[in-house]
Amino acid sequence: MSKIIVFFNLTDAASRSAYEDWARSTDLPVVRKLPSVDSFEVHRVTGLVGSDEAAPYDYVEIIDVNSMEQFGADVSTEVMGKVAGEFRSFTDNPVFMLTDNLDNG
Repeated sequence: MSKIIVFFNLTDAASRSAYEDWARSTDLPVVRKLPSVDSFEVHRVTGLVGSDEAAPYDYVEIIDVNSMEQFGADVSTEVMGKVAGEFRSFTDNPVFMLTDNLDNG
């Protein structure tokens, strides 16, 4: 299984409440229904451990993907194209990282 971890900030034009309402009502339920996704979480970053400095990102997404091939097909749908476009309208240069768990060999 792979994880996709996404770090992002909101654009200056996006409001936190509008983004979080959209994430709860659209992004989370739609992505969680994809056959390739075992789990999907969105986390609001609240700070840095042991520091008063601002965190470099506002949010982190963690997507557990059971098949990257199926994920590619899943995100190619019209529905996911719409969700991805809405996500881009809220975010400023998100960083998508693909990971493998060291415990899985």
